[in-house]
Order: sequence, then structure tokens, then C-alpha cells
Amino acid sequence: MGSHTRNVLTVKSIAASKSKKLRDGGGLWLVTKGQGRYWILDYRYGGKRREMGIGPLHTISLAEARQKAEAARMLLRQGVDPTEHRTVETIEAARVAASVKTFGQYADAYVDAAVKAGRWRGAKTEARWRNMLTNHAAAIRDTPVAAIGVTEVLSILRPLWGEKQETAEKLREVTERVLDAARVEGLRAGENPAAWKGNLEHVLHKPDALTRTTHHAAMPHAAVAPFMKKLAAVDGIGARALEFTVLTACRSGEARGATWDEIDLDSALWVIPAARMKSGKEHRVPLSDKVVAILTDMRAKRLNDIVFPGIRDKKPLSDMSLAKALKSAGGGDFTVHGFRSTFRDWATEIAQAPREIAEAALSHAVGDAVERSYARSDALERRRALMANWAKYCAKTSLEKNNA
Repeated sequence: MGSHTRNVLTVKSIAASKSKKLRDGGGLWLVTKGQGRYWILDYRYGGKRREMGIGPLHTISLAEARQKAEAARMLLRQGVDPTEHRTVETIEAARVAASVKTFGQYADAYVDAAVKAGRWRGAKTEARWRNMLTNHAAAIRDTPVAAIGVTEVLSILRPLWGEKQETAEKLREVTERVLDAARVEGLRAGENPAAWKGNLEHVLHKPDALTRTTHHAAMPHAAVAPFMKKLAAVDGIGARALEFTVLTACRSGEARGATWDEIDLDSALWVIPAARMKSGKEHRVPLSDKVVAILTDMRAKRLNDIVFPGIRDKKPLSDMSLAKALKSAGGGDFTVHGFRSTFRDWATEIAQAPREIAEAALSHAVGDAVERSYARSDALERRRALMANWAKYCAKTSLEKNNA
């Protein structure tokens, strides 16, 4: 056979031969190394002899080896070194493979990075993000982050939308931020499918429309006094914590997490540290006589450092404890958080308090220069008078006028 003869070998001849080197022609050889037999292509490039591995016999058949050898010869005819070409292809394939992260992988890495950078104030934020991305986004976690579209986003939002609206809105926001970060890192392109404006707003109803009817439903301020009378008759720490929450117009978590070292009964003042505030800033809460009476009673029953302790040792009450007390007192159609809106409406409509004072009482960020000056001083004494009037309004009898 001439030196250019190819396809010399057969499957049978390979199986029958014990030779350490078998020639198929055209530079393709089957060689024995150790206990294995491997295909190699022997060729010349740039005047030098080179050798390229094609793979082991047990995974690369004779026919496949010939195909790979012919592809390499085609590159040689184009003036390309097949070994170098394959290296570039391998590196590119590895880079592409590394970039094909699933949504779950990228989301977990995003949270890990945020925690490491100290981006969030407390463990609760991290836990909320991980719960959202692990449980509520479970359906898209195995989808490549680059392949997430509106269909995938809607698949995780629609089961919650209108049922657990706050969770649904948070999930949309979290998903949008993760996908934004992935785009910045070059892992996806195009518009963000989780964006609300100009995108999901066209297929899902506006959150605000639902919020007004189902989210944080607020009790009308005229109904608060009768409700508070019923609440006073409900036994349990949950009921006392709810009274405290309503009368201080604070958030449920701020009340449930209150510790005795934050409270000065002599000065009738509760100082919530920045770490426990949504705003990230310390908040001073003036305490009315009724609130001081509640706290004095709680102090007489003190079990640990927590003002309103839960059933488990050294753990605060659960949010459900306050919701249960709310329901027991006949306020089941409303939410605990809604009492902040109730207070705000009362402050404007009945107390006619200046906006900056009412907003400061709720620890809300305020806008213009005048309001910011109040925020700096926090107008404690003016807020003390406002909270005292609120406590009187909450305790008024049905015979009293509504101009408390």
C-alpha cells in the first residue's frame, strides 16, 4: 500500500492485533500506552512534526476517529494548526460553560456577596432574600440565568399575586435586582423581564390598586376606641403587645423586639436602636401615661430582657400573636401594620398635626429643609403631646365627641 493509503484498519483487525502501534493511514494511529489504547494524529505543521491526541479507543470508535482526523486535516489545508485550534475551542467552551449559570446558582452567589460586603443591616434581610430565592423562585432556579424571560418570571409571580401580595411584590423586586446584576456581569442581555414599569404592569394589575383594599387594611380612626376597649378585655401578652403597638404607632417588629434596656419609664421614653429600625436610624418614642401603665404591668411579670416575651425561652412574640389578639378583639378585617395608617389619618384629620411632626412620629423620612430640621431634632416634646392626645382618643367613650 502507498504511504497515502487510508482506512487500513478494521474493527476486527484492531481487536485481533496486539501490536502497540497500528496505522490507519493519513497520519491516524492507534497506539498502546500503559493499559489503554489511544488514537493520535501524526502531522506536520510549519515544517515540524506534531502529534494530536484524539481520544481513547473505548470512547472513540474507529469511524469517529477517522472523522476527527479528517476535520483536523481540513484545518491543516486552511493553514491552521489543529492542536492550537482545538485548545482555543476548549478554552472558549470552558468559558461558555462557566458562564451558563442557573438562576439559582447566580442568585445564591448574589446573596453571598451582599452578606460578605455587609450590604444588609441584619440577618432578617438575608433570611428573607434566601427564602424568596430558594422557595418562592424554586420553579426557575434550574433555568439558565440568561434564559429567564417574562414567561419564567410570571410563572413564579402569578401563584402569589393577589393572594400574598406583599410577598409577590417583594419577589418581583428581588428577581429584578438579581437579573440586573447578572446583566451587568455579562451573563444576560436585553431588558429585564422582572421590571414593573413598561413591562409587567401591562400583564399584572397595579399593586397600589390591590394595596388599598387588601394590603395593610387600616381600621378607621373612629373605630379605634371601641376596639381598644375590647382589646383591653383580651388576656395574654399578645394583647398587651398590640395595645403598646397601637398606642406608640410603631411597627410590629419594633414592639415585639423591644427590650427593657431600651425603655426608661422614669423619663417615659423608648429609644429604639438604629439596628432595629427600618430606616437604619435611632428612633425616640415618647410614652403616654397609658403606655407607661402597660409597661409597668409587664415589668412586674418580667421573665427576661424582652418586654413582650414569647413562649420559647428568650424569644420575642411572633407576629401571629398580635394578629390573633387583633382577631380576638373583633378587628379581624384589619391588619396590625394598618394601625400606623390609622394613626396618620387621625393626626391629619382630627389632631391637625403638622405633617413633619406626624411623619417624625412614624419615623418616616421627610423631604424639604423645614421637615429635615425637625428630623434632626426629632421634635420630641411636640411628638410627646401628639402621642398623649392619641392615647386619649383611643380611650374615649362613645359618649364623647370625636374632637378629642
